[in-house]
Amino acid sequence: MTALNPAAAALAVRRAALPVALCMGLVAALTACAGEDPDAGTNGLGKLEAPAIEAKAKAAANAAQAVRLSGTLVSKGGTYKLNMRLKKSGGIGSVTTKNSTFELLRVEDALYLKADASFWAHADSDSDGGASEPPSKEDTAAANKLDDMYVKVPDDDPSYKQLRGFTEMDVLLEGLLGLQGKLSKGDRDTIGGIRTIKVLGSEGHGGTLDVSLKGTPYPIQFARAGGAGVLTLGDWNEDFELAAPTKEETVDYGRELPGTNN
Repeated sequence: MTALNPAAAALAVRRAALPVALCMGLVAALTACAGEDPDAGTNGLGKLEAPAIEAKAKAAANAAQAVRLSGTLVSKGGTYKLNMRLKKSGGIGSVTTKNSTFELLRVEDALYLKADASFWAHADSDSDGGASEPPSKEDTAAANKLDDMYVKVPDDDPSYKQLRGFTEMDVLLEGLLGLQGKLSKGDRDTIGGIRTIKVLGSEGHGGTLDVSLKGTPYPIQFARAGGAGVLTLGDWNEDFELAAPTKEETVDYGRELPGTNN
C-alpha cells in the first residue's frame, strides 16, 4: 500500500468538504424558503378564502370617504379613459372618449363641464344626432366663448344624469367592482408598490380583483370581465378640496347643452 502524503491528504479533504458545504448551504436555504410565511408582515388577508377577501374589500371600499379612480372603462360600445378623484359630496377629474376629452366637477348637485373650443364646436354641429359636419361660423364663435371655461350643466338637461354618473363615488364603485361567477383565490402580486392578493371570478373570465395585503384591505386594481377595462384605485380616504368655480371661470350657456360626441 502506498503511503499518502500528509499535504495531499489535507488538500483532498478540503476539496471534498467544499461541495458538501455548498450542498448543506443550499439545503438550508431551500428549507428556509419553504418555511417562510408568505403572509408575514401583511394584514393576513391572504389566509382567507376568496369570498371572504372580496367581502372585506367591498366593506373597506364602502366605508371609505374618498378615492382616486383611473383607467379604462368599456361600456355600451364606448371606451372611456377616466382619471377621477371622488368623495361622497362630489368629484373632479377628466374623461376621455374616442373623439374628445373633457373635465367634470361636481359639488353636491351642481355639475360643471369644461372643455376646449373644438369639443363644443363639434358637439354643437352634431347635436341633431346626424352625421358629423364641419361646424358653422356661428358654432365656432359660440364654441370659442366656452373654450376652457366651466359650463354649468342644467339638472334637467338630458346629459346631466350620464355625466354626473362619472362623479358618483358609490355608484361607480358598486357598478365597477363586481366579480362574476365562482370566486377563487389567485396569486400574490405587487401593484404600485403595494402587495396584493388576487380574487378571480370564473378563473379570471369573470374579472380579477387585486386587494391590498397591507393595512386596510382596499381594492387596488380591477380587471373587468370580458376585457371591459382595467381600473386602478388609490388615495383611499385621502380628502381633497372641492369648490365651485368662480364667476370668472364660468359661462352660462343659457340653454340645453349640445350633445357630447362620444
